[in-house]
Amino acid sequence: MPIRQKESLVKILVPKYIDNKMNESILVERVQTGVRIEKRLLKVLKGLAEYCDLTLGDLLEGIVLHALEGKSALGPETLVQIAALKKIYGLDLDATASHRLKEKNGE
Repeated sequence: MPIRQKESLVKILVPKYIDNKMNESILVERVQTGVRIEKRLLKVLKGLAEYCDLTLGDLLEGIVLHALEGKSALGPETLVQIAALKKIYGLDLDATASHRLKEKNGE
């Protein structure tokens, strides 16, 4: 009987601890940046931010923080939305285009 009580206690407390930990605010200092980015890619990111009800900065921070840990911030439903946005904005680039993009004016 005591084992069952411990099991049910864990099932109740662990999710609450995780939820509380995930909802804690972390104070940061943000800076304005003038990053140059491919036009259609920016449109897709802005559309995705709107879809997720996030600012573009919050979306980018989330994607980058996950990527730095070797994780994906994007679930299956989000990937479907991204595919639709890529089609709408004519974005035909994928990861293989990384580091090969050149601007029309040669920069």
